[in-house]
Amino acid sequence: MEYLKIFNEEKEPIGIASREEVHKKGYWHETFQCWFISKCKDKWFVLLQIRSSNKKDYPNLIDITAAGHIMADEAVVDGVREIQEELGINVKFNELISLGMIDYSVKHKNLIDNELANVFLYKSNHTFDDFTLQKEEVSGIVRIEFSSFYEFCTGMQEEVRIQGFVFNQKHDRVHINRIAKKHEFVPHERSYYETIARRIKEKIEEENEGR
Repeated sequence: MEYLKIFNEEKEPIGIASREEVHKKGYWHETFQCWFISKCKDKWFVLLQIRSSNKKDYPNLIDITAAGHIMADEAVVDGVREIQEELGINVKFNELISLGMIDYSVKHKNLIDNELANVFLYKSNHTFDDFTLQKEEVSGIVRIEFSSFYEFCTGMQEEVRIQGFVFNQKHDRVHINRIAKKHEFVPHERSYYETIARRIKEKIEEENEGR
């Protein structure tokens, strides 16, 4: 059984609880999130995962590049294991750019998810062929031109073009190049998507200015 540190509304630690109890009672707990970006021919892209069809929550939907819970005996730095486990990409913690902590709340069926999300950005030079997916968790990787993703997250655009690959039911790798609509994305809060998009945009602008 997995155990997580739990926190009160003031983000003060108040103990430890099982993952099941955390999501049943809605305790605040820490998570790790990492968003990959890459640059190709002067254009920035954000890379996202397609959740496995085996996932209990939000199967087959497009989501954060890599994310997971920080266990009770772990620190934030240990969250990088999620990247290796889910994507097969070896990333060191000091290669990540902090986007800060974001309070994140969502209710889905019987799940109450109150997260203190430690959010990071990773500038990736990897090709799609470099990804070795944990297929119980992730079925594909796609990229979206960041300018379109930003407009999508801030409500200026209702759909985006995704390019990448997905493993089908026969475990064949299939190329993707198509339009994706809102219902194909994990329904994170609108404010969450807006905050993420703006913080990534700030880092990209800093990178473009050579800071």
